[in-house]
Amino acid sequence: MKNVLYTCPFAPAEWMAAYGLKPMRIAPNPTREGITAGLCPFAAAFIHAACNTPARAVVATTVCDQMRRSPEIIESRCDRPVFLMNVPATWRTASSRNLYRDELARLGRFLETIGGSEPTQSHLVETMLHYDTMRATLRAAAGKVKSGDLSRAIAQLYRNGTIPDDLTAQEPSGAPLALAGGPLRSTDFEIFDLVEQAGGTIVLDATAGGEMTMASPFDREHLKNDPVGELADAYFGRIPHAMRRPNNQLYEYLNRQIVARGAKGLIYRRYQWCDTWHGETGRLKESLSRPVLDLAAGDDESDGAYVLTRIQAFVEMLK
Repeated sequence: MKNVLYTCPFAPAEWMAAYGLKPMRIAPNPTREGITAGLCPFAAAFIHAACNTPARAVVATTVCDQMRRSPEIIESRCDRPVFLMNVPATWRTASSRNLYRDELARLGRFLETIGGSEPTQSHLVETMLHYDTMRATLRAAAGKVKSGDLSRAIAQLYRNGTIPDDLTAQEPSGAPLALAGGPLRSTDFEIFDLVEQAGGTIVLDATAGGEMTMASPFDREHLKNDPVGELADAYFGRIPHAMRRPNNQLYEYLNRQIVARGAKGLIYRRYQWCDTWHGETGRLKESLSRPVLDLAAGDDESDGAYVLTRIQAFVEMLK
């Protein structure tokens, strides 16, 4: 059992895999266990999964205050090593990039303490190219397959390091919509089906676990000369996220892809008590050239009937 549990897109799967471990990015099941007022439903679900999923260790990051606090809660509830990786919010400076690169090295030393082995440069490059190839396959499928299928395939890649053998092409039907917001729990993927029931179709998954947060393609020349530097650039330098300062990457990405995919509106799905994504609601509505549906998710599994009604009304408005 070599599983290393994580959930943040800024924790590179190929870095952990190169150390001979099995990175497992989890979409946790909703839970009410340990829920207290003000605790993000996703953070609560992650904490529960971290203590109840077989693994050697857990990797958390500092992308939000709630997840920043999760290691101390996990360690108090279960006997499991937890690594907290610092991901600077400020990203344009050389010092921030260097800090992220130093954090990769620190994560590597932690992985060695739980049974991993420092990879040779050639093995690291090979592992990075393997993941890069799988991501390229998924990117090529974007816009040609149902977005729900693509999002589940991305989740599969980071859960077990594989992608489906065949992603069936299918012409989208219904009002084209984009989806953005926080990461999805296991049952939250039903939103793709609810949108279809409402007469729409998701053509862009810009949630914090979907296609928006896949690392950018590697520069092959830079990869050969400095694989760790290229890994830092592809993840820290190019993944959009609401927590980034400045976070213009997020809005540039959304505006560009919404136009490219022909989305008529955006469903903005966020968790209650999530300050990181909630704080972007107003700016999203002002800066995007499309209508926005603000959809908050609660402590339990989503109320399907309520969500369906909201989406149906939104789709009707777009007609």
